[in-house]
Amino acid sequence: MLTQYAAAGQGEKEVVRTNAMIEIDQGLCKGCLLCVHACPKDLIEVSSGLNEKGYYPVVFREKGMRKDKRQCTGCCICAVCCPEIAIEVYRG
Repeated sequence: MLTQYAAAGQGEKEVVRTNAMIEIDQGLCKGCLLCVHACPKDLIEVSSGLNEKGYYPVVFREKGMRKDKRQCTGCCICAVCCPEIAIEVYRG
């Protein structure tokens, strides 16, 4: 896993993780879009197709992308705000 350091203020360093990814359970997603608005990297978008429940689920833009090209930091904001617990975060 690549690790980048960002200035956190007053000489401290904050660890910024890279190469993470998320998986979204399309069957559980109800398209509330909370995760879309919560993602700091804007990596989640609405799907163009309906799921089996008739909702437009969200999709991860970096799905299938090589690890070293991903921008997802694994911050878990999307998973925490998901009311359906449809998002799993994988780091490293």
